[in-house]
Amino acid sequence: MYASRTTQFIVGLFALLGIVALAVLSFKLGRISILPKPTYVLYANFDNIGGLKPGDEVDIAGVQIGKVAGATLVGNQAHVEMDINKGVEIDDGAIASIRSQGIIGGKYISIQLGPSEKILTDGGLIVQTEPAFSIENAIGQFINNIGTKPDNQNNNAGSGSQPPPQQDNQKPQPKK
Repeated sequence: MYASRTTQFIVGLFALLGIVALAVLSFKLGRISILPKPTYVLYANFDNIGGLKPGDEVDIAGVQIGKVAGATLVGNQAHVEMDINKGVEIDDGAIASIRSQGIIGGKYISIQLGPSEKILTDGGLIVQTEPAFSIENAIGQFINNIGTKPDNQNNNAGSGSQPPPQQDNQKPQPKK
């Protein structure tokens, strides 16, 4: 009533194939590559990175070209390190912006290429940046501006004066 060696071998082979299939599926779903693509490093300094974290995407025109490697504080700015795929050329006039993937989505860096012909190399710095949009800051500014009017609306307030009449700029019609 014991299984033959052939049966044991086949069962072991299927178990091994199942484990390999599970490992491959885990790597694919986790977007983890066994052999990472060759990359080079670029840096950018931002006033506010607003939740950007290592592993977030870096893209150009919606196409992923790299990942955020990390961020450190240098002075009063966030110094962000990006791993960019080899073969992707970014010029020194490029603009790096931190964007949201939706209302509650994660952050990513969007790069808009500039008109320059000088290409950044490994260790290069993207000088022009746009910080992350902060909804908290926007609401705070909105609340602080409630009740204030622009200067041109306050000049005649309560004086009872009427605005000057508009001039009629029509040309006289010729007589028939």
